[in-house]
Amino acid sequence: MSHRNSTSGTSAERAADTVRIAYSPCPNDTFVFDAWAHGRIPGAPPLDVTFADIDITNGMAERGDDLDVLKVSYAVLPYVLDEYALLPCGGALGRGCGPLVLTREPGTGGTSHAFGSGGLTGRTVAVPSERSTAYLLFRLWAADTLPGGVGEIVVMPFHEIMPAVRDGKVDAGLVIHEARFTYRNYGLHKLADMGEHWESTTGLPIPLGAIIAKRSLGEETLRGLADTVRASVHAAWDDPEASRPYVLEHAQEMDPAVADQHIGLYVNEFTADLGDDGYAAIRGLLTRAAAEGLVPPLGPHALDFP
Repeated sequence: MSHRNSTSGTSAERAADTVRIAYSPCPNDTFVFDAWAHGRIPGAPPLDVTFADIDITNGMAERGDDLDVLKVSYAVLPYVLDEYALLPCGGALGRGCGPLVLTREPGTGGTSHAFGSGGLTGRTVAVPSERSTAYLLFRLWAADTLPGGVGEIVVMPFHEIMPAVRDGKVDAGLVIHEARFTYRNYGLHKLADMGEHWESTTGLPIPLGAIIAKRSLGEETLRGLADTVRASVHAAWDDPEASRPYVLEHAQEMDPAVADQHIGLYVNEFTADLGDDGYAAIRGLLTRAAAEGLVPPLGPHALDFP
């Protein structure tokens, strides 16, 4: 998706205290940030919002673009935590909400007999990004369950993956977001649930998307931003209908019921505060991924918040 800009206020020039933020048009993000974006958090600075899919915001963070706050994949944290701090709220972790591997044919579930004895070995698998949390979860699942490994990885925009699997352009696809609810509409079948595997092997929630902010803003500002994000989350819960126009405006013709399911899965107690389990999940994911050579190792205090 090409990213779109929506700037708060009427002035063409951004006020000095305006917070430059980038997040996705997905329902969980618009739900979380609606109250802040529309000036309903007392004392909060105005927002200058850039809408962009998470693969684009990941790139913005890695380049160090001129943004104060971004929603990114947890998978990108090892590359950006020198410049950005992980906020303890606003992100997406949860249970029963992990990425899925889909195939066109039924009866290919399991590990030993998927596509015959070789599993996904030699097969083409479409993924939304190699810098996504979904991809890390997929590779950790494959390391645990597919002795022959996986075949060729093809990166494509996530909204193109299900049509590609349906049309036989790839053998399998790793899907995220609302695809959990809509893949049957494409005649596709679930081979495996990355979240189920993660939860069953770790007992921890599934870390998906993080909110980060520039360390150069200073500790006091970072703490204030975290307080504002948390207030926006609680405002959304207190009056869910207030956010509905904003959510549906950016949900790309998504069925309102699907948007509600999306919010229900990805906005939860971990969005309000990561807590011990949230931090354990993030560190566990990135430590295991580093052991597999998928990301650089984290420093001992990389996830600390001021």
